[in-house]
Amino acid sequence: MDFRITEEQELFKKSVIEFAQKEIMPGAAERDEEARFDRDVWDKAAEFGLMGLPYPEEYGGSGASVFETGLAGEALGYGGLDAGFCLSWGAHVVIGGIPIWQLGTEEQKKKYLPKIASGEWITGLGLTEPEAGSDAAGLLTTAEKKDGYYVLNGTKTFITNGPIGEVFVVLAKTDKEKGAAGITGFIVEKSFPGFSVGKEIHKTGNRSSPTSELVFDNCEVPAENMLGEENQGFMGVALATLEWERSVMLAAAIGGQEVQLEQCIKYAKERKQFGRPIASFQAVQFMLADMKMWLETSRWILYKVAWNKDQGIMDPLMASVSKLFITEVALKAARNAIQIHGGYGYTKEYAVERAYRDAQLGVLGGGTSEIQRWIIGRLLVGR
Repeated sequence: MDFRITEEQELFKKSVIEFAQKEIMPGAAERDEEARFDRDVWDKAAEFGLMGLPYPEEYGGSGASVFETGLAGEALGYGGLDAGFCLSWGAHVVIGGIPIWQLGTEEQKKKYLPKIASGEWITGLGLTEPEAGSDAAGLLTTAEKKDGYYVLNGTKTFITNGPIGEVFVVLAKTDKEKGAAGITGFIVEKSFPGFSVGKEIHKTGNRSSPTSELVFDNCEVPAENMLGEENQGFMGVALATLEWERSVMLAAAIGGQEVQLEQCIKYAKERKQFGRPIASFQAVQFMLADMKMWLETSRWILYKVAWNKDQGIMDPLMASVSKLFITEVALKAARNAIQIHGGYGYTKEYAVERAYRDAQLGVLGGGTSEIQRWIIGRLLVGR
């Protein structure tokens, strides 16, 4: 097991950081304040090659490994200071695009992946419902086959990229008697009859990433747009995306932790109280030490999950460990950053205020901390 970054990978990471600092970081605070997605920023990232990183070259991608795609996420989190952009990017590349790549037919991949890889079409995943989040078996959206179509009815909520997406991977019940085993995946275009975007959801953090409901009112989805096999949608999508999601979508949090630590060290050296920099106070040093420990531990846990996936090793236990640990310490680190900045940390004058709001999503989305502990415990005892 060798986690050393090659010279080529280091140059790639550096180039993404420089791109993010130049094209994403400017205006990040304003986009947060206005809860505004900037299509120009998205298109620049697409032109840079970030939207198609993991997909094979034959579909317009770059063929990047899990590890390398995660490095891009880490670099975006470090250089861009825009967690909302990272969230939309991750939802597009990973939970929207990866299932089509991993589970789709050749026709589906040829039709959708080039547009996803180029960033022309934005995508996402339609899973969560008002009454079904962690409990996938509780999905109420149904899909009934009729005359060469599946007719979908139901509502999805908290859908990242909902207002801006062109195509979504949507999970629906095709067999109500089978619970989670009766769920099927579908590729749904926004132009399909019966599909509409519901109310937009205004969040506390990650505000430059738009979120909304998706509504299916007798939505007609061609039978050839079924993704994978019937009644294998939930497990199929989960197996296709789990380690990708944990390796890539969490990577931005690590980049965010690193730049936040640098900001706190700089502030602590400049800010004086009682005639000396607050960096000389042991209490501040202890908070910085914790932040450094959390950062490095998060990084190596994430790298292990990515390395395993690149080796073809399925490790759902470590995937949940990484999700739980990284998101919880990212929130702790953000709180420390505010504490180090004192009263200024509670204002919009410094980015640490925004980082704290952004970090809260991590312990909620993609499976709450409580669900991760339940998964880990169940895997440990075999129940």
